[in-house]
Amino acid sequence: MGSGSRFLLKLSCLLLALAALALLANLLACSAHGPEKPQPQVPPGGVFLQGAGATFPSPLYKKWFSAYQQAHPQTVIAYDAVGSGEGMRRFLGRSLAEEDKVDFGASDAALPDNDIAQAPEGVVMLPVTAGGVVLAYNLPDVREELKLSRRAYAGIFLGEIKNWNDPVIAAANPGLKLPRLTIVTVVRQDASGTTFAFTKHLDAISETWRSRYGTSTLVDWPGNAMRAKGNEGVAGLLSHSVGGIGYVGYEFAHRYGLRTALLENKAGKFVQPSEENFRAALASAQMPENLRVYVPDPEDPHAYPIATFTWILLRKNYGDPAKARALRNLFAWSLSEGQHYASDLGYVPLPPEVAEKAQAALQTVKP
Repeated sequence: MGSGSRFLLKLSCLLLALAALALLANLLACSAHGPEKPQPQVPPGGVFLQGAGATFPSPLYKKWFSAYQQAHPQTVIAYDAVGSGEGMRRFLGRSLAEEDKVDFGASDAALPDNDIAQAPEGVVMLPVTAGGVVLAYNLPDVREELKLSRRAYAGIFLGEIKNWNDPVIAAANPGLKLPRLTIVTVVRQDASGTTFAFTKHLDAISETWRSRYGTSTLVDWPGNAMRAKGNEGVAGLLSHSVGGIGYVGYEFAHRYGLRTALLENKAGKFVQPSEENFRAALASAQMPENLRVYVPDPEDPHAYPIATFTWILLRKNYGDPAKARALRNLFAWSLSEGQHYASDLGYVPLPPEVAEKAQAALQTVKP
């Protein structure tokens, strides 16, 4: 082979290597940023609204946004159910590119004052629906209803009660043959408002939990825990995990056909999850001016012990007047006509006085 041929061969090898490196760099970039999302088709003169956040109310939001967009085709709405923590991050937009920010957030944990103070456009928090966080379990051989005392379910999630036939569980279930089976908790791996609601309740009923963990959207769970992303992830994992118990929004347990425990409330009654019992839990809530209220351990004898409101997060000031009007119109509808969809999907329609306060707060959103 002549020197010219060897040169051409080396050049070809070099070009192939450079092409391979370019392809590898492109693949790495794609894996880092994920696939590009298809851009929604917005009609001429229309408005696109992008939201992100809580998975707990996402089935209801999906129904709302679909129904509203069908009736108002000029408004196109997209919602990413990525968890309350990520929804708050995208809404606040700190250290985010402009294209990654959203027009509205959604969270089962209302924004704390320090986050509100750092939002230059101001924040309006709207309670838009409510529901219960249930303890679903997978024990195929247990046919009767399972009752869990406050001591039992706090002990399970503290990692102190490790087996299903533990005497603390058996004490509330006389005559029930409990399996000699290791308990596996199924919990959230992402920052979650559902976790916030559950841990706020544990914080209220267990001094041990309060001293070790407190209330949080993200917990380093003790004991034998499996982690999943989103309410849907927890419900899906739990449906395949014999011996598992996990906390999920009521609608997700129902959708996946999961059995749910009767929980002991503050009055000492074992209560099943239902809209009526969620309502009883929230009835005592006195909604303050900032519309941020929790009922971590309701006193009503009929109350299911873990119930929460969930919030839409809006800015007080939007640079785009059309977007501000579209957001006001969308959530005014959600707080009125949209409430009729709640019960069928396992949520609690807002009490009229709460909806009225939320509508008044919504009017403070300005272009």
